[in-house]
Amino acid sequence: MILTNKAIEANDGKPRPLYQKALCGLTAGAIGACFGSPADLALIRMQADATLPAAQLPHYTNAFHALYRIVADEGVLSLWKGAGPTVVGAMALNMGMLASYDQSVEFFKDNLGFGEGATILGASSVSGFFAAAYSLPFDYVKTQIQKMQPDAEGKYPYTGSVDCAMKTLKAGGPLKFYTGFIVSGSRLMSW
Repeated sequence: MILTNKAIEANDGKPRPLYQKALCGLTAGAIGACFGSPADLALIRMQADATLPAAQLPHYTNAFHALYRIVADEGVLSLWKGAGPTVVGAMALNMGMLASYDQSVEFFKDNLGFGEGATILGASSVSGFFAAAYSLPFDYVKTQIQKMQPDAEGKYPYTGSVDCAMKTLKAGGPLKFYTGFIVSGSRLMSW
């Protein structure tokens, strides 16, 4: 809201163009993801806990225990493992969600004459679609990086985000990045 208000002030109260809406979304996403990355890492690790062999189970009891164990076992900076794709994904999600929602509201009200309920429903649908379309590839890579574990020789499956993206593209094609698109889009529409 602060970013939006600053943009409106800079425009002398006139409506913001699409690029300003996108920039506000990008900025908000980056800031939020920088702070939220450790919690996201703990969530991914806790979810991946059930998929590991018994000998490798860290047995996290809750999010705070997961954060404590990550710091104790891997160091403080490891709390931001996968932060690059997390930040980029959040930027893409917020840009897709916020800019398309605001733009759609204006379109449905001003150009189509929709009422408030239809405008909200229509704009939410458009927003959920674009948020999922922009963010899913980054989210897929982020999740793979955050949940990866070393093999018996201590080697990780990916050297970084770009390596993960290239290996995924080679193994599954571009649609692999959009696994769960309908579920993600539906969830985001309700936001």
